[in-house]
Amino acid sequence: MAEPLCLMQIHAHPDDESSKGAGTVARYLHEGIRSVLVCCTGGEEGDILNPALDLPDVRERLAEVRREELEIAVRVIGYDHYELLGYRDSGMPGSDANARADAFANAPLDEAVGRLVEIIRRERPQVLVTYSDDQEGYPHPDHLKVHDISRPAMDAAADPNAYPEAGEPWQIAKLYYTVWSKARMLAIHEKFVELGLESPFGEEWFKRPSQDHRITTQVSLEGYEDVRVEALLAHATQVDPASPFWFGLPRDVSRAIHPFDDYVLAHSEIPVDLPETDLFAGFR
Repeated sequence: MAEPLCLMQIHAHPDDESSKGAGTVARYLHEGIRSVLVCCTGGEEGDILNPALDLPDVRERLAEVRREELEIAVRVIGYDHYELLGYRDSGMPGSDANARADAFANAPLDEAVGRLVEIIRRERPQVLVTYSDDQEGYPHPDHLKVHDISRPAMDAAADPNAYPEAGEPWQIAKLYYTVWSKARMLAIHEKFVELGLESPFGEEWFKRPSQDHRITTQVSLEGYEDVRVEALLAHATQVDPASPFWFGLPRDVSRAIHPFDDYVLAHSEIPVDLPETDLFAGFR
């Protein structure tokens, strides 16, 4: 029998799974494809951006709150399973958190790769989605580390001589980078202007480097456009429900703006025909 299709996404913090690729997972759930989330940190250094929840008791148990929010978002999106890689949020460069020994950014590469290899071998995904090799626009230490462990873990998971204690070898067939296209950001900005609304995108946004020329794969979000919004709202401490960045346009308007998730195919073990509209092209 053919192995059941499975998608694995690796994200740095609780809420990253909601802002990147949520609609893709929801679509594949409807199509009967299993999805697994690996969240590498607990998001302990995230700011409380919702003023209504900036309370002493919330701050005291922020790690626990963020775990609860993650579990809600996982259900909203439709992940079948999620795993915590077990590291602490590294915070931004230069922060006290960034120097902690238990911060994800400071984890020994061999150790972090080994943890991910064990999950890959157990869950057996054909497709792995991770962060790009080009993160100049937002060089968060944890996002960089996600990239740094992903390809080594993919290769090691297939190698019977690597991490033999981590289970039977498994070959991932396709590796993708999730990206936010500049075209999408520009389209949203132009819609704000068209409607006479103040755009949350200033000039600095459009000075960021673009990866649009690298995009190989666009997954349609038709019917799943609102999943990202609902999943983000599950992260009630981290996402301000009044944020114009996420919620400044009416939903009926925002649904029609770039209704795709964008990906870069970074590696494939099977023949591909680019551009693609399906991360599982070649399997079905």
